[in-house]
Amino acid sequence: MSVRVANCSGFYGDRLTAMREMVTGGPIDYLTGDYLAELTMLILGRDQMKDASRGYARTFVRQLEDCLGEILERGIKVVANAGGLNPSGLVTAIEEVAAGLGLAPSVAYVDGDDLRPRAAQLGLDGALTANAYLGAFGIAEALTRGADIVVTGRVTDASVVVGPGIAAHGWTPSDHDALAGAVVAGHVIECGAQATGGNFSGFLDLPRSVDSWAAPLGFPVAELDADGSSVITKHDGTGGAVTVDTVTAQLMYEIQTSTYLNPDVAVDLDSVRLAPETTGGPDRVRISGVRGGPPPAQLKVSVNTLGGFRNAAELVITGLDAPAKEAWVREQLEARLDPRPTTVVWTSARLPEPDADSQEAGSALLRVAVQDVDANVVGRAFSGALVELALASYPGFTMTAPPGAASPYGVYRPAYVDRAEVAHIVHVGGEEIVVPDPAVVDAGASAAGVSTSSFASAQSGSTTSGQAGAARVVEPEASAASEDDETPAPDGGAQPPAPTPPSTRLPLGTFVHARSGDKGGDANVGLWVRQGPKRDARVAWLLGTITPGRVRALLPEAAELDVEVYPLPHLGGVNVLIRGLLGEGVAASTRFDPQAKGLGEHLRARLVDVPEGLIG
Repeated sequence: MSVRVANCSGFYGDRLTAMREMVTGGPIDYLTGDYLAELTMLILGRDQMKDASRGYARTFVRQLEDCLGEILERGIKVVANAGGLNPSGLVTAIEEVAAGLGLAPSVAYVDGDDLRPRAAQLGLDGALTANAYLGAFGIAEALTRGADIVVTGRVTDASVVVGPGIAAHGWTPSDHDALAGAVVAGHVIECGAQATGGNFSGFLDLPRSVDSWAAPLGFPVAELDADGSSVITKHDGTGGAVTVDTVTAQLMYEIQTSTYLNPDVAVDLDSVRLAPETTGGPDRVRISGVRGGPPPAQLKVSVNTLGGFRNAAELVITGLDAPAKEAWVREQLEARLDPRPTTVVWTSARLPEPDADSQEAGSALLRVAVQDVDANVVGRAFSGALVELALASYPGFTMTAPPGAASPYGVYRPAYVDRAEVAHIVHVGGEEIVVPDPAVVDAGASAAGVSTSSFASAQSGSTTSGQAGAARVVEPEASAASEDDETPAPDGGAQPPAPTPPSTRLPLGTFVHARSGDKGGDANVGLWVRQGPKRDARVAWLLGTITPGRVRALLPEAAELDVEVYPLPHLGGVNVLIRGLLGEGVAASTRFDPQAKGLGEHLRARLVDVPEGLIG
């Protein structure tokens, strides 16, 4: 029998009404929410610097206050990682709200992830925050002991879904395939409406009510079966859609290789099978066939440090002689920056359109961003130098907004610690329970003869991303022969090269979808062929076309970076990882798109040679 696990939050700041919508919109057994991200941990850390009682997602408390009575009346269990850096403080806030409503839910919390007290000992010097990613067995322990609400510190995003699956179906650490299937379902729904059409490159195909996109997108639900397979759906009558492509979009979001490592299991992403579910109505996609293996030997740690201070300004360049105007103001400002900030980055969007019919179209933006460990260097010293050029620089000098004061920024870095260094603790019903490490339990079961899946390739090593998997696709070495040389035939004669099929230069996105995002300083782009005619041939073309070299050609800013491409043929696409594109991560990045959210759409707009047989 399946259990219905719903999501009501994809990040700290998501739609406040989503919890009520999911509680009242249809039957669910568990309600989950993901409130944490690498940047969120930094925000919460800065909150705690101001007030030690903070450090959790306060919006979660507001959401519960609005519908806690209905949640308890319907028997819905709530699981959320909204505890952040202070899960016990969040429990206190929940209990105060519940008491004010005349309610008394059983509230449990999971911690042990916060490594700040031992940061120096573990080699995590300078950490403002240092949180190990815990798995799902602590959540399951709290649920099986009767908790109505379970809040956690830093667990993996998928764990808030895997925990209910363990509690409902009784999985053990050796049930790799079931756990892996639940991780995939959790990964699909943890970002909320991104699974139902949000941030989806095929948005033009989403259903509209009377040609209107005004209806809010529904949040997703995973119907989780005992074998770990699932159906992704949403409540009837809500906006958006659940299709194979919307599920693929979220599945390929912010992954890194073809193996997805979680604290409880390693997931073979190329084993995932997606198909429309033929029963139960529309907006239903089945996930099946997921294979899992033993979890990694180390746990990933999210470390944030204070990096310094930054500032930025955008200048408007209008009309003729744009390159000369840009060069003049750059030279002027650079000469006035004394002392010069550690980092000064200029970016120019585009040249103004010739003979533009509006002033905006005839203008371009020139952006300057600065960083330094000294707030004064990038504060008034920077803004004053820029403002003083207003009447003494290029014609038409103006800015989109006055430069502000310097603001602090953080630097994210991943780290890794042995599993034995991290305690996994559940606080429920007045008890404190240490959760056995699933990797140790799993190893004991394997030694006792319990069959487990083998992921030799995934466990052969680890990467800086905390994921391992199939070897990345690399560029073949350049041939010493000229491209014009003929290929020797087996009989010693010459064989002409195979003819190139006729092609047309078209945007990559003609039939390719994309979803992109950030993983620390790296950017991830998932590319896959949309559902429809000629899909198999198009997939074969995409797998052969997207190589590290081609990615660098399409994205010149990645020309000197390490680019990895992982084929995922069963999902109809590839996962592209661009190392270091985002510098020191979203909080410190000087890019205008610091989280690489638009990178996939930029790739889709680039022109490539598409064989004519694939068009139409």
